[in-house]
Amino acid sequence: MTSAPDKQRAAAAIAYREGDGAPRVVAKGRGIVADTIIERARASGVYVHESRELLALLMQIDLDSHIPPQLYIVVAELLAWLYHLEDAEKAAPTLNA
Repeated sequence: MTSAPDKQRAAAAIAYREGDGAPRVVAKGRGIVADTIIERARASGVYVHESRELLALLMQIDLDSHIPPQLYIVVAELLAWLYHLEDAEKAAPTLNA
């Protein structure tokens, strides 16, 4: 991994809780912090989506702040797609070895 900040791996995590007006940025970081965010997400079964453009925008938002209205549509589309994937996984037949 390179030491140049723009070349380091970066990650951001968002969460939506019922009753919140919008999703919040609950974690973000570069380098080792980003690696930890990604590792914990995967270990918890959380899908890790890779989008440089969305990441660049999320990195500008303060921690524990709601995403701005300009991101509502893109985040809503991403969440809808993820819910669709989860539903498809649940509906898929399980193969017993």
